[in-house]
Amino acid sequence: MRMLAMAMAVFGFAGSALAAGMLKPGDAFPTWKLTDQAGKEVSSADLAGTTYLLWFFPKAMTPGCTKEGCTLRDNYTGFEKAGVQLLGVSFDAPATNAKFVEKEKFPFRLLSDTGKTLAVEVGAADSTHRLWARRISYLVGPDGKVLEAYPDVNPATHAGQVLADLAKLNAGK
Repeated sequence: MRMLAMAMAVFGFAGSALAAGMLKPGDAFPTWKLTDQAGKEVSSADLAGTTYLLWFFPKAMTPGCTKEGCTLRDNYTGFEKAGVQLLGVSFDAPATNAKFVEKEKFPFRLLSDTGKTLAVEVGAADSTHRLWARRISYLVGPDGKVLEAYPDVNPATHAGQVLADLAKLNAGK
């Protein structure tokens, strides 16, 4: 049992996103530049002045990630109406993410954090040795600050949770 716990720690299977230093609402989201599934660079500077959901997922074309992506896809018009861009992030190569987008007909971009730099900065990984990203999300506002942080994402209900939070945030304006 002790060996299993040690292996999990070494290979990045253990620990919650909170323990890894997740950002909190009001924190400035770090600047970033990643490559999308078409090989195009996308950066936080490109999204300045817009609200976006950056959702980290462990591995393209796996059951939980497919469920989360499809639920976001099926609720896409709600995000469009709210003026929110959706961007998935994994450690997968752009070509793998391109296959995932094509297979599931996602209307949003999937970004590759193959160096795992952004993931470590925001708590989706505790080191660059982690094999998969943690399933976490951030809703980032037009000013580049975190509006909401989601440390424990349920793939089946996450889209509804974010849309409900957006409704609350918009009601408070």
